[in-house]
Amino acid sequence: MSEVTQTSVFEAAIQSFLAPVLTYLKDETVTEVLINGPKDIFIERGGKLTKTDAQFADEDTLQAAVHNIAQSVGRRINDERPTLDARLPDGSRIHAVFPPCARNGTTVSVRKFSKTRMTFPDYIKRGTITAAAAQFLDICMFLGKNVVVSGGTGSGKTTLLGLLANRVPPGQRVIVIEDASELIIDYEHVVRFETRMADEQGKGEVSMRDLLKSSLRLRPDRIIVGEVRGAEAVELINAMNTGHKGCLGTVHANSPADAMVRLETLAMSGDSQVSERAVRSQIASAVDIIVQISRFPDGSRRIASIAEVTGLNSQGAYEVEELFRIGSLKREPDGRLTGQIQPTGVLPTFIDEIENNRIPFGRDKFQSPTAA
Repeated sequence: MSEVTQTSVFEAAIQSFLAPVLTYLKDETVTEVLINGPKDIFIERGGKLTKTDAQFADEDTLQAAVHNIAQSVGRRINDERPTLDARLPDGSRIHAVFPPCARNGTTVSVRKFSKTRMTFPDYIKRGTITAAAAQFLDICMFLGKNVVVSGGTGSGKTTLLGLLANRVPPGQRVIVIEDASELIIDYEHVVRFETRMADEQGKGEVSMRDLLKSSLRLRPDRIIVGEVRGAEAVELINAMNTGHKGCLGTVHANSPADAMVRLETLAMSGDSQVSERAVRSQIASAVDIIVQISRFPDGSRRIASIAEVTGLNSQGAYEVEELFRIGSLKREPDGRLTGQIQPTGVLPTFIDEIENNRIPFGRDKFQSPTAA
């Protein structure tokens, strides 16, 4: 069976399995469908959650749907492995948890795949970032700075990662490693890898760490890791420290400082015999920029901070200097929050590099509005 035919069959099967929520899956204004058992279904639209009238017939019908989806993508969900993480034909991400771990009944999240490629002008128009901050991130990609995107679940980390990846200068070889391919990257030379679960005998697993090790032997110019959430952090840090400029990755954290601690914890979770101090030193020298993206109470997603990692202080703690930071937000009568990320007045340590490359981004761009 050809790949096109397989995809068509799968898409038809998905429509059958998820028929009760198919309307929302096709609705472009809906960003996520949340199934909390067969009779309790919510959707996210414009960052706000709304309960729907949609229902599955019963728990068995919902479980059968998830089983069929898992089989269609070559993955499994059962009593021994009660979770599923997979990608639908349109690129949407589905995650499911079976009872008894899911106390409400089978719980499913379908995060819709955006078919439009995000750009910095789009980000600026939405109020996610200012023009100056966007230009600075563009400069970081041009100069090959190692960037970590930090944020909570659903904050927009993957979208921002794809946007940054699309700003890689031409003529480079980019290797992308993900658990389930979802990054939208419009670039000439991209090599994509996806992890694989073990089979029923516990064999055949290909982890993020395995793929990172392989990628280092495949002449990458830049390595992009969809989400760093395990011991693969060690390989990514090593890649950043061994001449692979402009690496990108995301982590779950609530601030730039927390992101550094999170990376350290993940790096130490493996079988590394390196001391905590040595790991901390490696991370501090590997990561250049941390971009914090957050979801705010009005449902909007905004860049909350852009910080530079400048090393370790005398006590061995990470030194993280915010270059841009979001200020106080004002709530409008309609509930929307207004406010933008602003420079803090701190110059990046690589300001000379910006100037030596004749990039038109003067020091005044980093001047704090309060000091102006």
